[in-house]
Amino acid sequence: MLAPSGGKMLKGALANTNSAVTLPAFLVPAFQTAAPRRQFSSTTNRSSKLGRTPISIPPGVELMIGEPKVKRDLTTYLKIAKRTVTVTGPLGKLDLEVPPYIHINHDEALRRAVLTIEDTNAKQQKEMWGTTWAYLNRHIIGVSEGHTAVLRLVGVGYRATIEERPRKAQYPGQKFVCLKLGFTHPVEEPVPFGMKASTPQPTRILLEGINREEVMSFAARIRKWRRPEPYKGKGIFVNDETIRLKQKKIK
Repeated sequence: MLAPSGGKMLKGALANTNSAVTLPAFLVPAFQTAAPRRQFSSTTNRSSKLGRTPISIPPGVELMIGEPKVKRDLTTYLKIAKRTVTVTGPLGKLDLEVPPYIHINHDEALRRAVLTIEDTNAKQQKEMWGTTWAYLNRHIIGVSEGHTAVLRLVGVGYRATIEERPRKAQYPGQKFVCLKLGFTHPVEEPVPFGMKASTPQPTRILLEGINREEVMSFAARIRKWRRPEPYKGKGIFVNDETIRLKQKKIK
């Protein structure tokens, strides 16, 4: 059998001996109670700087908050009651689903909206506080001013035009972005419903829409045909996108 460790033997000796036992100086810290650990961060919990900022509602934009309704969430099996916020403006209408723990205080006189949450210590609520604020603010800007995306075609022979394809159209009057990117055939991308596309220059594409998510998603679909490459700097660039050029590999 294995012999007990030195620590167990010392504890047993202390328990069975009635006389006082003096420990060596180097063993005293091991038998003392550990001091409470200092917290990694001594700062207090602070509310979201973005979420607590009031959202200004421009003239002509209306905000309507619906009643909570139980809807199936694709990310969980639980049934969560969510509210639908409808934002209506001169350019169109957008809907946004808000979690039940986020409350929107809509002041029609001052034309502003303030978002609050139920528990400021809950991590998920604090995360969705600023996220919901950003989505709602984008919807308000979209129905009042609209969102845009500019695509730049950089490359020899790269061109873009807006044409109609009645046989391929999914709805009446649908446009197609036709691209010449060095392939043996032209690339055609259908413009989604409710979005406008134009070419102020042969190497520029302007996308306009009220939903920023749809505008940037369509821009990414066009960009995937010629992603910017780092050696010659050719490709399709979205907005202010840049790329750092690399030197050629010399064998």
